Amino acid sequence: MLLSLLLVIGIQSVIAQGKIERLEPSFWWAGMKNPKLQLLVYGKHISDLDVSLTYPGVSIERVTKVKNPNYLFIDLLVSEGAAPGTFDIRFSSNKKLIQTYPYKLLQREAGSAERKSFNGADAIYLITPDRFANGNKANDHAQGMKEGVDRTNIDGRHGGDIKGISDHLDYIKDLGFTALWITPVIENNQSYLSYHGYAMTDFYKIDARFGTNEDYKQLSADLKSKGMKLIMDMVFNHSGSEHWWIKDLPTEDWLNYPDTLIRTTHRRSTLHDPHTSKIDKEQMVNGWFAKEMPDLNQKNQFLATYLIQNSIWWVEYANLSGIRVDTYPYPDMFFMQDWCRQVLNEYPNLNIVGEQWSENPGLLSYWQKGKNNFDGYDSGLPALVDFPVSFNFTKALTEPESWDTGWVKAYEALGNDYLYPDPDNMLVFPDNHDTERFFIQIGRNPALFKLGMAYFLTVRGIPQIYYGTEILLNSEKPKSDGVIRSDFPGGWDGDKINGFTGKGLTAVQADAQQYLKKLLNWRKNAEVIHNGKMMHYVPKNGVYVYFRYNENHKVMVVLNKNVKEQTLALGHFYEMLDGIKSGKNVITDQQVDLNHQLVVPAQTAMIIEIK
Repeated sequence: MLLSLLLVIGIQSVIAQGKIERLEPSFWWAGMKNPKLQLLVYGKHISDLDVSLTYPGVSIERVTKVKNPNYLFIDLLVSEGAAPGTFDIRFSSNKKLIQTYPYKLLQREAGSAERKSFNGADAIYLITPDRFANGNKANDHAQGMKEGVDRTNIDGRHGGDIKGISDHLDYIKDLGFTALWITPVIENNQSYLSYHGYAMTDFYKIDARFGTNEDYKQLSADLKSKGMKLIMDMVFNHSGSEHWWIKDLPTEDWLNYPDTLIRTTHRRSTLHDPHTSKIDKEQMVNGWFAKEMPDLNQKNQFLATYLIQNSIWWVEYANLSGIRVDTYPYPDMFFMQDWCRQVLNEYPNLNIVGEQWSENPGLLSYWQKGKNNFDGYDSGLPALVDFPVSFNFTKALTEPESWDTGWVKAYEALGNDYLYPDPDNMLVFPDNHDTERFFIQIGRNPALFKLGMAYFLTVRGIPQIYYGTEILLNSEKPKSDGVIRSDFPGGWDGDKINGFTGKGLTAVQADAQQYLKKLLNWRKNAEVIHNGKMMHYVPKNGVYVYFRYNENHKVMVVLNKNVKEQTLALGHFYEMLDGIKSGKNVITDQQVDLNHQLVVPAQTAMIIEIK
C-alpha cells in the first residue's frame, strides 16, 4: 500500500516537473532540403524524461541533455519521403507516458524554395511600425506586455501596428514602391524603449501590440497580391534582457560575458585589421550592444542552430521575399557564414542585405559574397547597406564645390565600386531609422531634396526610402532616435495633418510627395535603371552627370546644385551621346534637344530618357 502510494506520488511529481512549457520550433515543413531539425524543449526537469516517436520518414538522431535540467535538445531526421502530417512526440519516465506533444509537418507552398526576392528592379519603403499608423487600438495595451501606449513620450510606444500598415498598402503601392522593409515586429516585452523592436524576448512570436503571427503572415500575402514583397528585419547578435531564457539560461556559455557587463567597442575595423589585438577583436564581437541587449554566443552550437532554424521558419511561414540583418559584423563571423550558407541552401534566390555601419567601403566589401579577402574569409552575404555612397552623397549635396569637396565626394564614392564583387546589389538610401532625416541633413531645402531623390532612384543599387521622407518629415527638436522615428501624420485618429490623403500638407510637402511618386512609378518600368551599366563623368562647375545604359536604352542624369542655371557643352559626353539628337525629360515629359548644349536650371535634376 505504501509502495503504491509512493509510486503514485512519484509519477505525479514527474508529471508536474516534466510539463512542456516551450517546444521550438513548434512545427516544421516536409520537403525541406536540410533533413536535420533540432527541437529546443523547455520545462521543469524535462531532461528527466525519455523521448520517442513513431512516424514514417521521421526519426530521432539524438537527444542531448545539458547542465540545466530544464532543457532538452532533440535532433530529428526528416527524410525526403516524409509526408506532411501530425505525429506525437512522447515524453516518458520509466516507460510510463507522461506527456505527448502533437508535432506537425506542414505542406510547403509550391515554388517556396524558388521564391522571388528583392533586387535592383525594386524600390523599398522602410517603416518603423510603432510610428506609422495605429490600425487596431484594442492591442495598444495588450495583456502581459510591460509597456503600453504613451504618445507624449517620444521614446515610448505610440501604437502603430501591422493593421495600420495593411490599411495603407494602396498608398505605398500608389507611390510606386514595390517592396516593404519593416523594422522588427518580433515580441519585445521590455520595460521601456520596446517600440523599436531590436531587443527580442520571443523569437517565434509577433509582439501582441503589433498583432499576431497570423496578421504578419496575412500582411505578406496581401503584399504579394499587390505585386509587392516583404523583407523581414532579423537580429542575431543579441536578445532582449527580458527574453524568457535569460532568467534560466540553457547553458553557461549561452551569452558572452554573462556575469560582468562589458560593452562592445563598436570598433568594427578590428575584424579586418591584420595588426589588431585578440582582446580588442573579442570585445568588439562579444561585448554587449546595450545593457538591455545581452550578447548571444553563436559559438554555442545549440544557440547557432536555434537562430538559423528560426530564420528559415520565418521565411517559410510568412513567405518572405528577403531579409535585412541588423548589426551584421557583431555576431561570430563564422556563425554568420554558416547562417548565410544554410538559409541560401534552402532559398537559393533569396536576397539578404546586411548592416555594416561604416563609411569605409573596404570594411563593407569584406562581407559581400565572392570577395577575395586577404584571410580567405567569404561571408556569403549577397548585399550590404551602402553607407559610404549614401553619406558621401549628402556631403556632396551640402558642401561647397572645391577640388576635394562637393560633388567629388559622390563621384569618388562610386569610384570605389571596384572593391565589391556585386556593387549593383547594394542598398542605397537618403536616410533610415538610425540617421537624421534627409530633409534636415540638407538644410530643409526642397530643391536639394529633389536632387537627392533623383540620385537615389537612378544610381546603381537598390533604393530604400524611409517612411515620411516623401512628405519631408522632420522636427524642430534635437536629433534623437525617437525624433527620427516620429509618427507619420494621419496614422492616428485626430491627426490634423494626413500624409496619406494630403490633408493639411503644405504646398512644398505635397510637391515633394508628387515628385517622388512620379520618379518611383517611372522607375518601375525602367529596366535600364534596374540592371543597366553606369558611366559617370568628373563633376564640373557644380554639375554631376552620369548615364545608365544597356544595349537598347540610355538614361542621362544631370544634377545641378548651383543656385544659377548651367550650360553644358555636350561634346564632352560623346561616348554616350554620339549620334543622339534628343531625349525625353522624365520629370516634365518634354523633349530635350541634345545636339550641342544643354541648359540645366538652377538646383535641378534632369533625367533624360534616350531610346
